[in-house]
Amino acid sequence: MGNSYAGQLKTTRFEEVLHNSIEASLRSSSLVPRPVFSQLYLETEPQLSALEGGSRVDNEDEEEEGEGGLEPNCPPNPYQMHPPPEGCCTMDGFCQAGKDLRLVSISSEPIDVPAGFLLVGAKSPSLPDHLLVCAVDKRFLPDDNGHNALLGFSGNCVGCGKKGFCYFTEFSNHINLKLTTQPKKQKHLKYYLVRSAQGTLTKGPLICWKGSEFRSRQTLASTCSSSLFPPVESSGPLAAFSSEPIPGPTPSIPMGAQPAGPASEHPSLTAAVGPAVLNGRDSPKHQQLVKNDLSAMPRPSALGILSNSGPPKKRHKGWSPESPSAADGGYSQGGGNRAKYESASMSCVPQVGLVGPASVTFPVMASGEPVSVPDNLLKICKAKPVIFKGHGNFPYLCGNLNDVVVSPLLYACYQNSQSISRAYEQYGASTIQPISEETQLLLTVYYLVQLAADQVPLMEDLEQIFLRSWRESHLTEIRQSQQAQPQRCPPTPGAAAPVSSAQLPWLAGLAASSGNNSVHIIECTYSLAEGLSEMFRLLIEGKLAKTNYVVIVRACRSPAIDSCVAVTGKYQARILSESLLTPAEYQKEVNYELVTGKVDSLGAFFSTLCPEGDIDILLDKFHQENQGHIPSSLTASPVTKSASLDVGGAPACTSYSLEPHHIRPFQLAVAQKLLSHVCSIADSSTQNLDLGSFEKVDFLICIPPSEVTYQQTLFRVWHSGVLLELGLEKERMTKQRVEQYVLKLDAEAQTKFKSFLQNSFQNPHTLFVLIHDHAHWDLVSSAVHNLYSQSDPAVGLVDRLLNCREVKEAPNIVTLHVTSFPYALQTQHTLISPYNEIHWPASYSNGMDLYPENKKYFGLSEFIESTLSGHSLPLLRYDSSFEAMVTALGKRFPRLHSAVIRTFVLVQHYAAAMMAVSGLSQMKDYTSVETLEITQNLINSPKQCPCGHGLMVLLRVPCSPLAAVAYERLAHVRARLALEEHFEIILGNPSSGITVGKHFVKQLKMWQKIEDAEWRPQTYLELEGLPCILIFSGMDPHGESLPRSLRYCDLRLINSSCLVRTALEQELGLAAYFVSNEVPLEKGARHEPLESDAEKLSSTDNEDEELVTEGSTSEKRSPVKRERSCSHDSVSSSLSSKASSSALCGESSAQPGPPSQGERARSPQPCGPSEEGRAPGERQRPQASRGPPAVISRHSPGLAPQPDSGLRASQRSVQVSVTPSSSQLSSSGSSSSSVTPAAGTLVLQASQCSMTKACRQPPIVFLPKLVYDMVTATDSSGLPKAASLLPSHSVMWASSFRPLLSKTMTSTEQSLYYRQWTVPRPNHMDYGNRAEGRVDGFHPRRLLLSGPPQIGKTGAYLQFLSILSRMLIRLTEVDVYDEEEININLREESDWHYLQLSDPWPDLELFKKLPFDYIIHDPKYEDASLICSHLQSIKSEDRGTSRKPEELYVRRQTARMRLSKYAAYNTYHHCEQCQQYMGFHPRYQLYESTLHAFAFSYSMLGEEIQLHFIIPKSKEHHFVFSQPGGQLESMRLPLVTDKSHECIKSPTFTPTTGRHEHGLFNLYHAMDGASHLHVLVVKEYEMAIYKKYWPNHIMLVLPSIFNSAGVGAAHFLIKELSYHNLELERNRQEELGIKPQDIWPFIVISDDSCVMWNVVDVDCGGERSREFSWSERNVSLKHIMQHIEASPNITHYALIGMRKWSSKTGSGEVREPFSRCHVHDFIILNVDLTQNVQYNQNRFMCDDVDFNLRVHSAGLLLCRFNRFSVMKKQIAVGGQRSFHITSKVSDNPVPIVPAQYICAPDSKHTFLAAPAQLLLEKFLQHHSHRFFPLSLKNHSHPVLSVDCYLNLGSQISVCYVSSRPHSRNISCSDFMFSGLLLYLCDSFVGASFLKKFHFLKGATLCVICQDRNSLRQTVVRLELEDEWQFRLRDEFQTANAKEDRPLFFLTGRHI
Repeated sequence: MGNSYAGQLKTTRFEEVLHNSIEASLRSSSLVPRPVFSQLYLETEPQLSALEGGSRVDNEDEEEEGEGGLEPNCPPNPYQMHPPPEGCCTMDGFCQAGKDLRLVSISSEPIDVPAGFLLVGAKSPSLPDHLLVCAVDKRFLPDDNGHNALLGFSGNCVGCGKKGFCYFTEFSNHINLKLTTQPKKQKHLKYYLVRSAQGTLTKGPLICWKGSEFRSRQTLASTCSSSLFPPVESSGPLAAFSSEPIPGPTPSIPMGAQPAGPASEHPSLTAAVGPAVLNGRDSPKHQQLVKNDLSAMPRPSALGILSNSGPPKKRHKGWSPESPSAADGGYSQGGGNRAKYESASMSCVPQVGLVGPASVTFPVMASGEPVSVPDNLLKICKAKPVIFKGHGNFPYLCGNLNDVVVSPLLYACYQNSQSISRAYEQYGASTIQPISEETQLLLTVYYLVQLAADQVPLMEDLEQIFLRSWRESHLTEIRQSQQAQPQRCPPTPGAAAPVSSAQLPWLAGLAASSGNNSVHIIECTYSLAEGLSEMFRLLIEGKLAKTNYVVIVRACRSPAIDSCVAVTGKYQARILSESLLTPAEYQKEVNYELVTGKVDSLGAFFSTLCPEGDIDILLDKFHQENQGHIPSSLTASPVTKSASLDVGGAPACTSYSLEPHHIRPFQLAVAQKLLSHVCSIADSSTQNLDLGSFEKVDFLICIPPSEVTYQQTLFRVWHSGVLLELGLEKERMTKQRVEQYVLKLDAEAQTKFKSFLQNSFQNPHTLFVLIHDHAHWDLVSSAVHNLYSQSDPAVGLVDRLLNCREVKEAPNIVTLHVTSFPYALQTQHTLISPYNEIHWPASYSNGMDLYPENKKYFGLSEFIESTLSGHSLPLLRYDSSFEAMVTALGKRFPRLHSAVIRTFVLVQHYAAAMMAVSGLSQMKDYTSVETLEITQNLINSPKQCPCGHGLMVLLRVPCSPLAAVAYERLAHVRARLALEEHFEIILGNPSSGITVGKHFVKQLKMWQKIEDAEWRPQTYLELEGLPCILIFSGMDPHGESLPRSLRYCDLRLINSSCLVRTALEQELGLAAYFVSNEVPLEKGARHEPLESDAEKLSSTDNEDEELVTEGSTSEKRSPVKRERSCSHDSVSSSLSSKASSSALCGESSAQPGPPSQGERARSPQPCGPSEEGRAPGERQRPQASRGPPAVISRHSPGLAPQPDSGLRASQRSVQVSVTPSSSQLSSSGSSSSSVTPAAGTLVLQASQCSMTKACRQPPIVFLPKLVYDMVTATDSSGLPKAASLLPSHSVMWASSFRPLLSKTMTSTEQSLYYRQWTVPRPNHMDYGNRAEGRVDGFHPRRLLLSGPPQIGKTGAYLQFLSILSRMLIRLTEVDVYDEEEININLREESDWHYLQLSDPWPDLELFKKLPFDYIIHDPKYEDASLICSHLQSIKSEDRGTSRKPEELYVRRQTARMRLSKYAAYNTYHHCEQCQQYMGFHPRYQLYESTLHAFAFSYSMLGEEIQLHFIIPKSKEHHFVFSQPGGQLESMRLPLVTDKSHECIKSPTFTPTTGRHEHGLFNLYHAMDGASHLHVLVVKEYEMAIYKKYWPNHIMLVLPSIFNSAGVGAAHFLIKELSYHNLELERNRQEELGIKPQDIWPFIVISDDSCVMWNVVDVDCGGERSREFSWSERNVSLKHIMQHIEASPNITHYALIGMRKWSSKTGSGEVREPFSRCHVHDFIILNVDLTQNVQYNQNRFMCDDVDFNLRVHSAGLLLCRFNRFSVMKKQIAVGGQRSFHITSKVSDNPVPIVPAQYICAPDSKHTFLAAPAQLLLEKFLQHHSHRFFPLSLKNHSHPVLSVDCYLNLGSQISVCYVSSRPHSRNISCSDFMFSGLLLYLCDSFVGASFLKKFHFLKGATLCVICQDRNSLRQTVVRLELEDEWQFRLRDEFQTANAKEDRPLFFLTGRHI
């Protein structure tokens, strides 16, 4: 095997088994390598490579010995090479196939490197000066930090190309390395090879086979044999690793990934096998598995996996901690003791463990004498000491190992901080010394000394201390690298001078002396063993009772020090040892204690506390006494009361309503953000999502396996209406139908998911959105599942389903991860691009309310702020008396897990509180004030509501067995107290639904008006208003929403040692809440303090009445109230002025409730707290201070509304002194109340409901003290301490060299922070994705939506599905112009019509007889001048008057059309079929194109025109070249006689500007795949951008002089080029014997907005015209072109066109199949016939009308096929709109009106930056009446326009005549013209020509010329002064500067 270390293995059975199993696996022929081995790395930084066996020499040391040297104490076996095969080449530097491999020889040759392989240089001992080139799979090479090289080898020979070498031995033979030692890739693969700028291969950086800074620091002579590996029979084929490196000289212990260095990438696979650990200290049957607890290790350990979990055999007493059993194992020692050598990363941060197997770790090297752990240590100390290994060697422990816990966390932390300097060196800083070991230890002592007695050390704090200290001491060197280092922590003072090892003990002692004995220093002389023995002695003697930490240091004899830190404080030791358990182990431990009855001692202890004996005896006694009657304190049952009230017509409770489902502005904003991200994926050039190809949306929501979450999601999908909107379901859908869209990720999920995949495969035109809700749950890699599939099929399910190849590759599946805690998906290896993350927006930005809502979200930050505000009781609290009792019991029962103790204490407190409220007042002393308050409010709340609505108490018990215990106990106590009908106790288990008693179901049905007899509540939301304790179990909440009646969130039992950001925020997220925004406060009152705590004591229900959020949230905008359905905010009508009996003392019983009905009728929402329990002083304040009473309640006349609840704060000056005990313990309305409520308040109370209070403020949250401190403390950045914790169990820090998160960071910046500084552990599903920030590592169709818990993410993504569906429908539709033809009524009624209605083609002879229709009918020319012919003069009298001028600017009418399969597309369309056509096909290189010049001379321009063609390689067959790659000669033209059905004969030219994205140039579908030649005609400055978007299209680039020209220039050049090309082709093909007239003379000139083509099918049923019927359908352009091209005599037509489509087309327009009239937009032009008719190259507008008139006057035929129509898409960009007329001088954006487009010559007028021709045309269009006043609305006297058509505006008519001889003109003898327009007239216009026309007296003349000189010459030549009178002031010019060549006008009047 390539990496076998034969000859260096010890023969212990364990190592053999281990080694052989690995080798067997690597050799196995199965296609899929066992994933376990992808976690086994050669040398994960600086730990040793770990697997091979005890004495395997670490490469690091090996390298230090020189390349060939081995450690002296492990002599190598001589290595025997296999003889080479017969006849092969054995020359050095060549492979066995004889190919040269030397870098110098092949550096410039192209080498084929497969994907995932790298070129590396190998050193051959026989060729020291040469490198041999090899291709090696990069997975088997280390990364930049020396980690993560997979074991084994995979490489190819670059010489002969042989592939698939699986062993380095085999490969080294093939490339003739001729080794005398065992071939090792680490030794021989030396350099990466890189391509230089010139393209040659050169030697690159060294391959970093290890982290260089971890050199062994010691040279002790301990031998290899000091590490024994006792056999582990139970371990099976096992790879075990430690999380610690070996600092000694014999780094021969197998080690795992070292937690150090900036990017160690494989934390341990903390998956553990089989049943994870029971802390079975006392019983060999429940041995803890060997496990690896890398919870949050900044650099983790690699993986250990056990295949089964039986206990190992017993061993002799003294065994090395390196043995797998001792290491972290807790295998039985002697009588079954257990030592936990835990490897967790951060104290207090336990590891995420898979349910199931545990993993193994090998601890630091031990040496010297073993230390015996005293037998009765736990009994005496009351806690297990936790020993953290520090520097140097750690001694053996033997004896009672069950009573100590050993952890390598501190060692890892020290190692990490050593890597800091190297991280800086990567940024180019000079070498900087790492922080010294002495300084590290001293700083550790300083840190421990300053910890308070109730604080627990955190490794992350220590890392930050090291970092700051090191930065401070190296400021100057660091500053050099600062430019390259963007984020950094602020330097803080650190150790100034280096500490020597001799000074260390003294300095440490000095530091410890200030710590009040909390830290004790023990100095040793020889080894740590003596210090540990001393510590154990002191512990046994009780001398360390007040000491929390013992630091043991040996620092005298050598430069290196040994150290360790023992945590002996009972509180700290317990928390730290429990934090090292994975969640799975924690559950097992608790289960074990419950099953084995260990907890009985706890119960026995409780029973001794009660004065009258056992609580149960007391309960039984109470039960018997009260069997016949309910105690007076608990009056009538709420239900009977409510029923009687209802019957009697008394007011029913109006506070109750289930929330209506509507989308909030925030949700809509998020849905739109999601949509825009999906669109940006589609818009990117990567073609990862082709939105244009989808017709509908389908979806699947994956949720964790929680029945409540499942039902809740079904409910939301059902009520959102999304299924109807997406068209997935019909109106009457059943619940079963909805269920197929929600997938619960449990054992049955796979079949449902398979059908989803199949569905997506079968429907490629449906876009499937796979929504992964609660996406931070179960990120376990499927590799882990493969190992442990037997134990739990659900392990790794998310990875197996959502990351399977089918999902990743399906082009129609978009995956959306939705979570409140995205941190585990934001690592260096994440699949989600940072650009695809959508974060919930902040509600306020710079004081602006971005999305005004009537609700305000109350989440974690608001809860924290309530603790800071100082003027209201905080919403986050801890219960000090509960904590004190737990701590005391922890010392009494050191062997019980604290979770068990906490649960039993809390249940006891609740039981006692229930008894106290029921009348057993003596039990008050056995509960805490907090628990009593909760219980009082729970039991009494239903009595204050006419309907019996109550509040919910959430009791969170993560451990299911403990939850069951709590449920049984509380239910028992409730039953004995006869409270079964007062409140419900519900056990909420993720795996099962909700069970609610019949009595309460009946109540809920009544409240919610449910008729269904079978109905049962299935979600917690449906428990709205039910008085209940919800015992919420399960290790993690799964996104269950809680009702608004939730009043208390009791989290005192959450696993407080589980300090991971996700876990903490997830628990606190349960309380997240929406409260309703109040009317804004008046400014004066806003900052006044809220009620003080002292006053709070006057009421038991204090929080019920306070206005918590006011003054405590970040925006002090308004008080808030909890949302209810009627969300109109009203003036606060809280019950402010009470009955004036100010004698009331503590009114603790007066519970606020809803206002009575009369008041409610006017004021739907009582806003702000009721003032029930306020002190009397404030009630007596005059009304004036509150403003006039706006609402007077009918039922309670004394009540006035309070407009501004903020004012109340100032009204609370008078406090009533009530002793805390009496007021806090007084229960509302119960018999034990210490204050007698006054009668006045009881009236109010009757109608007050706890729901009213609940809707005003968020719940109150009780936390464990440790968590409370963590959440409320802030670090140096101002963020809560909790935010800087490790973000999730399944990731770890990439380096301790990392800045802190900052308070100002946005969610996006936080994401980037985690992406830079965290890496996934090996059991994380992203672990194998080596993205590390490279774009190719991201999955293109994956999005991440994150937002705070319970904020409405489900509603947002369901809304996203709706708008996505709407957008897809919209994408398959286009807006096409839909306008009626204009001037229909002006059409000439000639004698001639084309009456052959059924002719497919025009009959030439008939057609010639048709008259030409001069009238323009195209609606786009609605504002153009009418063209008169002789017959119309009378009919057109009223044309101009019927149009209002403002109509010119009205937006043109469009219709929305669904795209057919024959549409033309823009650049956003990508589908499989046209990928190759577009040039984006992955199999093809991006299309290469060549640029060809093409010149021809044109006499009219007087110069040669040079055009450029860009011709893609794929289109070269359309052209003729002088030789391949040579001069372009012509474009091939077909023959008239060709009859191919698969090609279009006419080349299509599309002139375009400004529409590179939006122009419809993709004609693939329009042509139905037929071969065609399409040329885009573009301006020179736009060439590059068009080329980028349309790489496979032929471009014709206009000369640069036309950059500012209009469409006329493009048409002119297209036509001239085509004619020139026709001549060339005729000459070329004449040589081939083809007649010139047989060459096809037509071209198509098409607009860039033609989107679809239609044909009219006509049924001329009979001879009678009445029977004419027709229908229109969409056809391909190919169909139309082939039909037209097949017309008989087609070459006799000069111009052929078609109708513009309109939905309003009448049968009259399609009745005649052909017309002789104007054609526009899509024309087929005969370039041969029109040789002498040119487009006007200067024109911008109406150039097609102008050209049509010229063609007709030249006697040529224009034919319009009326039964074909073209649809034109409305495109809002480009085209004519791209011309903006601006002033040439100033940048002033003042709009310039058309009247300013002309000016007098030589005037001081502002010149404009626009072509003169454009100014002329625009001016004439809007202001021609200045030149032709007589012509205005005078249609019988048009303006005579000679040789051109210019648009003079809709109110002036023109008559077009051509001056050419033999031209066809209308008879003008009848006309008296009102004006004459001579535009650039040529020599054909003579004086005699003009004399033929008659003008009215006063008619006006306008002559337009290029310059003033030609203006005068024209006047003289045409003898104009004979008939026209000119004045000097009648000369004008366009407003151009001289260099822009303005046009000049001369106007005159007819004499």
